[in-house]
Amino acid sequence: MAADGPAVRTAAPVWRCAVCGATVDAGEPLVFTCPNRTEDDPYHVLHPTPGGALPAADDDPNPLLRYAGRCMWHTFATQHGLGDDDVHELVDMVGDDFRPTPFGRSEALSAELGLEVWVKEELRGVAGSQKARHLVGTMLHLLAAERIGLLCDRPNLAIASCGNAALAAATLAQRVDWPIDVFVPTWMDPAFGERLDALDARIHRCERRAGDPPGDPAMLRFQEAVRTTRRLPFTVQGPENALCLDTGRTLGWEIADQAATAGVEIGRIVVQVGGGAFASSVGAGLGPEVRLDAVQAEGCAPLAAAWERASTFDRPAAHWAAVMRPWPDPHSAADGILDDETYDWLGVFDAMRSSGGRPVVAAETEIARAHRLATAAGYEVSVTGAAGLAGVLHLRDEIDAEEPVVIVLSGIAR
Repeated sequence: MAADGPAVRTAAPVWRCAVCGATVDAGEPLVFTCPNRTEDDPYHVLHPTPGGALPAADDDPNPLLRYAGRCMWHTFATQHGLGDDDVHELVDMVGDDFRPTPFGRSEALSAELGLEVWVKEELRGVAGSQKARHLVGTMLHLLAAERIGLLCDRPNLAIASCGNAALAAATLAQRVDWPIDVFVPTWMDPAFGERLDALDARIHRCERRAGDPPGDPAMLRFQEAVRTTRRLPFTVQGPENALCLDTGRTLGWEIADQAATAGVEIGRIVVQVGGGAFASSVGAGLGPEVRLDAVQAEGCAPLAAAWERASTFDRPAAHWAAVMRPWPDPHSAADGILDDETYDWLGVFDAMRSSGGRPVVAAETEIARAHRLATAAGYEVSVTGAAGLAGVLHLRDEIDAEEPVVIVLSGIAR
């Protein structure tokens, strides 16, 4: 799975819309959404599309530099004349402490389940989850645009989140003194608000308004702010910010390289899904050789519902609103995956279909047991972060005992 040697691209990488097929050159600045997206037709999402074989990984310990040659932010920077020194300086500004996160076989979980369970720990990286991997690519693109002279001031960043994504966004923004607005639901935990305050974020509590369409009020207010002001989307939903899907792929590439070093051939990966950018990016990084199963809670499973609806359409992407509908009453102890829509469902669908995977709906009892098992095995993980293990529990009888299965523990217990 890891590259064996240098590879040369046969064409330049581009952004390609998974719905309408529109392409945007990697050298374009501030590429957040498909050019054909409008307020009346918001159902588009740009995906990073390699121009051929991926370049070999570098030997730098920082994944932002190790995989830089595969990333769209790096292509953007170098197409505009920035050199290696500039690239290293940009990474030093915002991400000099990014390092590979641990990957290894869990003796405790393997013994408990009678399977070969391999764990990728996204617990002690920047801001305590995988979210910073997604957002740092956006920040590197913005810093490159600023250095080139294509961004002459610093409009406020904006994100809708009251979880790990907001913490990651505010952490990265504070590092470079970039102002950020965080749109949150009214029920946000005050203690979480204190963390955001400490990171200099400006918080907006969002009530549902009369006449609001279905969906998260915080997301609706975020979308309004980006649409009607100069705020820049700094969020982990591909349809709103395609740039988040760029460096999110480093997680898949890193797992592949670590597995190759360990001499293990991964059979499948079971990934928890909220908004979907995480699973979409991991699937894109690992490729179709590794089966990807996507896990949601029984109290919020819009992806599985969409998977069923999609079977009635020849081109589900062309019927976005009919296929991906907001979940009416999201609830689960895994509160970090309670997105009422799987915004990046198309990328997750691609990963599942190409690899032979499928959606998994975990019972609340499985989610609770997964957290207990992961904690007992020595991982300081949140309920949400252990939800991939709940998917393995659900699939236990379908997985061959000799088949290495990977889970990603994706958020530290707070």
